[in-house]
Amino acid sequence: MIDLRSDTVTRPTPAMREAIAHAPVGDDCFGEDPTVRELEATIAGLLGTERALFFPSGIMANQAGILAQGEPGTEVLAEARAHLLHYEEGSVAAHGGMTLRAIPTASGLLTPDDVAAAIRPESPFHPRVSLLALENTHLDSGGRVMGAAAVAEVAEVAREAGLRVHVDGARLWNAAVGAGCSPAELVAPVDTVMTSLSKGLGAPVGSMLAGSEETIGRAWRIRRRLGGQMRQVGLLAAAALHALDGYRDRLGADHRRAAALAEGARTIRGVRVTSPETNIVMIEVSGTGMQPTEILAGLDRRGVRMVPFGPTRIRAVLHREIDDAGIEAAVEALSYVVG
Repeated sequence: MIDLRSDTVTRPTPAMREAIAHAPVGDDCFGEDPTVRELEATIAGLLGTERALFFPSGIMANQAGILAQGEPGTEVLAEARAHLLHYEEGSVAAHGGMTLRAIPTASGLLTPDDVAAAIRPESPFHPRVSLLALENTHLDSGGRVMGAAAVAEVAEVAREAGLRVHVDGARLWNAAVGAGCSPAELVAPVDTVMTSLSKGLGAPVGSMLAGSEETIGRAWRIRRRLGGQMRQVGLLAAAALHALDGYRDRLGADHRRAAALAEGARTIRGVRVTSPETNIVMIEVSGTGMQPTEILAGLDRRGVRMVPFGPTRIRAVLHREIDDAGIEAAVEALSYVVG
């Protein structure tokens, strides 16, 4: 099966299982797991922050970052198609008493003008804004990248208005490769960043929240309140460290294969594809005369899996288990099903 549903479908390699089996562990609730400490120090170093904290999921890490900085009764600004708005169960409102306000864009990437226009003048009739949330890469637009200069410009506008800045960087590692810079350069102007270990890097579980010592200290308590305190979790941290060492330098190959998949799909009658910037390929099928569900069922019968992404789109995500032959087979299957 050529599984292109997500980069979360990867399975631990034998070497990763070996790292898990030999990981030194302790009770992380007491701060005694040495492998977790190593992972958190490694991530803080890679992102250029004072501290990082290990979470079981990206949604929980996003929530902790926002709850540690926002204020109940205030607004969090986010791009209108952000993951935070559409795929996190309204958790900012449910857990933090904050509302999300959508900023529509054509590209999925916020500009300084977008943010400036969304920050209303102080008024007793409007809620205050306490936080700006960015997403890098931007999932809904097909994994588009906000480069270091763009992040800095937007963060400066937010900072001048007294806002803190959080980055949903679930695929930040891909964003850094796409932008041609280090992850630390991408997040240098922001206050907190969440980044997943189980997406582009292919670890089995886990995400990180990074920021200042003070903010991550508050996030530690929020993580516990949300039920995210873990015990001998060094087993998972060891898998993440292995992924960082072994797979971070291979992300460019996923991007190359995403471009090859897009190029192949573009030759099929009725199919439109925007050239991907990272490892996500959005395939518009409205011109085929077929519903996405029809196409996906046909692909599945031919050993290829993708997912629906809206009424006329299907999505494919490249990861380390897909090779060049897999891309050729996926294009062939799509051509057969549509044709």
